[in-house]
Amino acid sequence: MYLIDGHNLLRSVHKLDEELWDLTDVRLCELLDRYLSRCGEQGRIIFDGVGPPDKRVFDGMRHLEVFFSGRGVETDAVIEDRLETDPAPSKLIVVSNDRRLRRAAQSARASVARCEAFWDHIERQLSRKGPPKEPTAKRQGLSEGETEQWLDIFDLDV
Repeated sequence: MYLIDGHNLLRSVHKLDEELWDLTDVRLCELLDRYLSRCGEQGRIIFDGVGPPDKRVFDGMRHLEVFFSGRGVETDAVIEDRLETDPAPSKLIVVSNDRRLRRAAQSARASVARCEAFWDHIERQLSRKGPPKEPTAKRQGLSEGETEQWLDIFDLDV
């Protein structure tokens, strides 16, 4: 399970690539969800503040939960709380460049990933072509018309 410091990652991505300066929190979450789906993982991203009034844009995420820390609460505190209360913190991967969070993750024996390295990994994974999709006929069989066509081609009576 990934615990991602949302604004920290977003700022790091903006600094890494001028072409991504217009990357929004919504688009970042969509890319993260796609990445997590591809690698079969789950994640939580936490942003500072209360977020947009209409949070339905985040509802379609299947592998990424999007949270906002709330008014007057820092993302760091939310992630630190999760590190303290999780029954298996060693299975968590904290994504942040924040020293305080990195120390807290290490104390909890969680893994830590710097934002730049994490983003580089995501870009490489998403740029790879996935396996080709199987034809639906492989699992569902041929339609009655297709079956008749093949029987005619091979001149078979069944």
